[in-house]
Amino acid sequence: MEDLINSQSSALGINEFLNSAKTYTENVFPDLDIMKLFSDSVTGNIGNIFSFANIGNIFLNELNSAIKLMVSVLIIIIIHSIFKAIIENLGNSTASQVVYFIQYLIIVTVIINSFVSILAITRESINNIINFMNLLIPLMITLMLTTGSLVTTSIIEPILLFMMNFIGEFINIFLIPLLLISITISIVSNFSDKIQIGRLSKFLKSSIIWILGIILTLFSCTLSLEGNLASSVDGITAKTAKAAVSTFIPVVGKIMGDTVDSVIGCSNILKNSVGVIGVIIILGIAFIPIIRITILWLVFKLTSATCEVVADGKIVKLIDQISDCYKILLAILFSVSIMFVIGITIVIKITNSALMYR
Repeated sequence: MEDLINSQSSALGINEFLNSAKTYTENVFPDLDIMKLFSDSVTGNIGNIFSFANIGNIFLNELNSAIKLMVSVLIIIIIHSIFKAIIENLGNSTASQVVYFIQYLIIVTVIINSFVSILAITRESINNIINFMNLLIPLMITLMLTTGSLVTTSIIEPILLFMMNFIGEFINIFLIPLLLISITISIVSNFSDKIQIGRLSKFLKSSIIWILGIILTLFSCTLSLEGNLASSVDGITAKTAKAAVSTFIPVVGKIMGDTVDSVIGCSNILKNSVGVIGVIIILGIAFIPIIRITILWLVFKLTSATCEVVADGKIVKLIDQISDCYKILLAILFSVSIMFVIGITIVIKITNSALMYR
């Protein structure tokens, strides 16, 4: 059995896939041995695969950067409050407005620079996840074919490839620009009391969340429904073919049927192991951006609560709205990651279900 698994791994290009997969985890899990992890998953003896010390260092570094950003914003607000108090005591309202606008522009510049860098990281992570899935899915489809799931692969492959690339393009072309429009509206709305368009920004953010929920639901339901229907057909077809081979081929028919079962079983083990590797790689790609966005979201929430005592109400509202934008970015990246993890697990489950029918 071990020799059969090794020969199939070499013949189906699994080793090349594992070498390519290393590039996606080296930043988060530099000590992770993909080859060993794969061999452990084949035998079912997966131990501790993550270095908690490295994860802790990543968390502390991101928290340190976020706190520095928070302190910078608070310092600007405190300096403005001091100048505002001095100018108002002098009775110069025009100078007070000028100081407010300068403070507002400085805070917006600091916040937007941070948000743009996080936005670029999020886009890069989504693109990396999709590129990895384009590498993973053909291999899993090949392994599904070796298990005899002909109908399932003919249905699942086009659905997965189309929906993956469509979702990636849809997020980059539509959802992220929509979020940028929402941020722009929030900045303009809080610049002056005469401009009140904050509800439009809130509506756009709510629309993004609803669209993400609809996409996730459609992806999961379509893949699950089509795959389960096809797996039943594959199971019945394979069972019929095996019975025909065992019955109509004299002498060696039963032996050939048992050999086919062994090959299919090995292919299924390899498919499940590749799926496990795929889930870990996706989590590795999304890990640092998710940690960074989560910390920034919480830090901005804390900043808006902290500066409420000394800052102008519009500044507090702006910081709070920016924190909501980080939350939406987190929702986008988290949804894409979970969506494709669900896709991998559904593919594994579908083929395993087809084997149960045999």
